[in-house]
Amino acid sequence: MTDMPAAPASRPALEEWHLSVVEALDVEPRLRRVVFTADTLDQLDYRPGQALVLRMPLPEGGTGRRDYTIRWLDREAKRLAIDFVLHGSTPAPSWARAARAGDSLLALGPRGRTVVAPGADWHLFCVDETGMPALRHMLETMPAAATVLALIETASASDETPIETLATLTSRWLARDGIAPGPNPLVLEALRALPLPSGQGQAYLVGETSNVRSWRRHLVERGMPKTAIASEGYWRPGRIGGHDHVDD
Repeated sequence: MTDMPAAPASRPALEEWHLSVVEALDVEPRLRRVVFTADTLDQLDYRPGQALVLRMPLPEGGTGRRDYTIRWLDREAKRLAIDFVLHGSTPAPSWARAARAGDSLLALGPRGRTVVAPGADWHLFCVDETGMPALRHMLETMPAAATVLALIETASASDETPIETLATLTSRWLARDGIAPGPNPLVLEALRALPLPSGQGQAYLVGETSNVRSWRRHLVERGMPKTAIASEGYWRPGRIGGHDHVDD
């Protein structure tokens, strides 16, 4: 009699949060912030950069899973903010545009591996608009001794706005200027030309999946250990919903 292979370990169930909209406002021309409350939000334990899985209403009925980064949490006030990039008329941006006080969503989480590595000597961020909420929240919590490099892809130069951080930040904003969002060489070319500091670095790559994959491969070719690269494909052209953990 042969031994049966062990069944794969199941993931632990994610905590449920019954969110109610407090307010919704445009914080940038293409970015809408929705502030939520819930009776149990003071119990939410997360790390900046992690996301909640929102059960987003779909036009055809039912709901779909959408991962969105927690922008900030005020436990005392039981308030939580999520920023929605307003790109197209897909379910999540459409919901955020129409969100009003009292609207509700079921959320699960938190989840995500893109969090600050406290032991790193320096930090590198490569993001497009979808990665900006994570970048901003993570930088807001970094200490003054941290050294940070950031390559940021945006639609236009008008999207460049100040980033609050105590860390020593060197950033470069890369505007598409009419190029459609999606696969492009903007960040990769800047990354190829970027001198990386000595010591142990940690990279955080968030954006369109094929771009994130190219950034990751380049860093690995330059000798950065795969374990020092957190990479998340937040979206792909033509796909509604979905989320890619980029490991190759």
